[in-house]
Amino acid sequence: MNVLLLGSGGREHAFAWKISQSPLLSQLYIAPGNPGTAQLGINLPFGFSDFSAIVEAIRTHQIELVIVGPEEPLVKGVRDFIESQEDLQHVGIVGPGALGAQLEGSKDFSKNFMHAHGVPTAASKTFTKDNGEEGLAYLANQSLPIVLKADGLAAGKGVIIAQSHAEAEKAFKEMIYDAKFGEASSKVVVEQFLRGIELSVFVLTDGENYVVLPEAKDYKRIGENDEGLNTGGMGAVSPVPFATERFMELVKQKVIEPTIQGLKTDNIPYQGFIFIGLMNHEGEPYVIEYNARMGDPETEVVLPRIESDFLSLLLAAAQGKLNNESLQISNQYAVTTMVVAGGYPEDYRKGDIMTGMEKIEEALVFHAGTREQDGQIVTSGGRVMALTGTSNTLERAIQKSQKAAQTIQFEGKNFRRDIGLDVLRYKS
Repeated sequence: MNVLLLGSGGREHAFAWKISQSPLLSQLYIAPGNPGTAQLGINLPFGFSDFSAIVEAIRTHQIELVIVGPEEPLVKGVRDFIESQEDLQHVGIVGPGALGAQLEGSKDFSKNFMHAHGVPTAASKTFTKDNGEEGLAYLANQSLPIVLKADGLAAGKGVIIAQSHAEAEKAFKEMIYDAKFGEASSKVVVEQFLRGIELSVFVLTDGENYVVLPEAKDYKRIGENDEGLNTGGMGAVSPVPFATERFMELVKQKVIEPTIQGLKTDNIPYQGFIFIGLMNHEGEPYVIEYNARMGDPETEVVLPRIESDFLSLLLAAAQGKLNNESLQISNQYAVTTMVVAGGYPEDYRKGDIMTGMEKIEEALVFHAGTREQDGQIVTSGGRVMALTGTSNTLERAIQKSQKAAQTIQFEGKNFRRDIGLDVLRYKS
């Protein structure tokens, strides 16, 4: 069959790599894609939020399945737009409609959803400019640290963990009164801080049935030992030793099943991924956030561990037939190191020529923020490339990933050298 994949990052390159292995695939199209996806399918010259171009491409290329990578088109309603076309009713779509995507698109919506359906999460309250003074008074009575979240999409940067009341007050005012994150912070969720170990759990659902994909741990801070500014993710590791059988059973009972049932109760159709950011707090799972798509860079460690036909799974999710599918997962370890541009996550360099990719033999190379210019690969995003090492041992997977990150060369290159080391210490 012909498949259209929307997106341009490392997650989408990993999707393209895995989908292209399926005997079900006739032709893969990626919009807009990147130089990495161009090796696996045909890149189309329009953006992932250009809905008119998307439906035109579905018709032109006789697409039977659309897979939505990023959150933005989901929140903007790409599924609803495709489904509104009378001649495209036969097209399968992996990704929820705009209503379901509010699980990610609005922190306030997702908090209310969790409270309504008994999903364990941190205590919180939501404030706007209209009750900002009440919000400031609420902050003053919270124990430290205090978590502040922009309600809407803020490219992974809308969460502030304030270590003092003064810092919390400053951040709150910047978000609500100065529109630090634009419309995204017109509402601010103030949340209790949970201590524990973070874990990302990924569910693929057809709205009725679900499969749990390999779990992962990602590394959000720019600096080693989790110091410095928050980023979109500097690396990831899977499997995670603290995701024990007992803990994952609790996640299923207390989080996944109430979430799927809650969507049904609220009449929210949902065919796609639910990425659940969890905290293992004293042995109990608490939901930090939902996302309506796969994570990045977690996808780059999750997909290499899936042995089943991934395209078959995606098609089954779109058709409501996941109960007919089985999921085989490898016991191997996967570690991804993200190579980023100088200056990231603030103003960063672009257009630097990259070399050394052809020397990488023991890791998977996923393009994240690159473009082709005059026959050369140059940097075009903050997170430039994801390098995934796999092995029977965590130590070896770390070594392969790190060696690949060292091999790639460009001006201003930066990467974390401690990805996976905390998990290694935990294991031993």
